Amino acid sequence: MIVALLRHGATPWNEARRLQGRADVALSPAGREQVAAWRLPPEFAAAELVSSPLARAVETARIVAGREPAIAPDLIEMDWGAWEGETFASLREHHAEAFAAAEARGLDFRPPRGESMREAQQRVLRWIGRIAVRPGPVVAVTHKGVLNVLVAHLTGWNAIGRSPVKLRPGTLHLFDVDAGAGLRVRAWNVALAAGTA
Repeated sequence: MIVALLRHGATPWNEARRLQGRADVALSPAGREQVAAWRLPPEFAAAELVSSPLARAVETARIVAGREPAIAPDLIEMDWGAWEGETFASLREHHAEAFAAAEARGLDFRPPRGESMREAQQRVLRWIGRIAVRPGPVVAVTHKGVLNVLVAHLTGWNAIGRSPVKLRPGTLHLFDVDAGAGLRVRAWNVALAAGTA
């Protein structure tokens, strides 16, 4: 079966480059306008629709699909703990040593009182394993952190340095999911702009 993952639209914290993590920040007016221009490709119009429990993802799902999503708790954003609400610039300025040490751990990067990328990856892969037995396509609205842990899993990226995949806003990321063969990339960055299919 095919699963299509979509990152939520922009929020005020995205616009300020703040780390949202589990903070339940709604879409901004610009984010709602952005999402209203997105159209699912026809083959996903009737797909099962699921979302992270956070408001920005649920609202994105409602707008882009025109219906209520089922909630998938495992698709929630990585927990940034004590660093939630910070920017990368402020972390490098005010917590330079701790942040550099955390970054050097790659997938085991863990903000104080937060979740590691590896832990986030494990819960996302558990969700993938559960949906592998479903018959039809699934569209899931989630977060950049969730997409990043899938990039790491599928490419061997150790989460140190730049990601090998540039994840663009307003795109679907398509995966083949099979209970026996696991997870494979079908396509990154499939455009969702109005008029595309």
